[in-house]
Amino acid sequence: FNMQALTSYLRKASEQNPAASYYNVDILKYQVSSNGIQSTPLNLAVYWKCTPTTTDLRLDYRYNPESMLCPGPLSNVQVLVPVDGEVINMQSLPNAVWNSELNKSLWKLSDISEKSDNEGSGSLRAKFELSDGPSTPTTLAVQFMSEGSTLSGVDMELLGAGYRLSLNKKRFATGRYMADC
Repeated sequence: FNMQALTSYLRKASEQNPAASYYNVDILKYQVSSNGIQSTPLNLAVYWKCTPTTTDLRLDYRYNPESMLCPGPLSNVQVLVPVDGEVINMQSLPNAVWNSELNKSLWKLSDISEKSDNEGSGSLRAKFELSDGPSTPTTLAVQFMSEGSTLSGVDMELLGAGYRLSLNKKRFATGRYMADC
């Protein structure tokens, strides 16, 4: 570390918020590119059936604890599915929300882990009724995060006299996490 830069940063943080008892400093941020399905924390398979009047969608998912050094739950899981063809009605399990302005359905799921139903495996299903089909299968966007673990196994410690690391938080979040048919 450049300790002078760190000290300067902490001094500025202290001046901006003198009542704070501690200050968080992002020390390391990095990106991990997937090395195949075995390295992804949430494995996905998408199935589309498109006819002129309906579109059937099924997304199968499976939690993959082997992708993490210390497996933790995936939280704030959201699945966004664009559907064209002028959707006039949507039925889904579990319930999703249809946004007619964006032509997208959104599922919000509770935490997914080994302790979830079916050990973190499940399916999202939807039937879309169309007035101008057929739909075209598209890429689904998935978002989630996990506290307390990393995908790379990176860890850190601060060596040297005079400084200490009082809290080391680990977290990862999706960037471009998508599923194609």
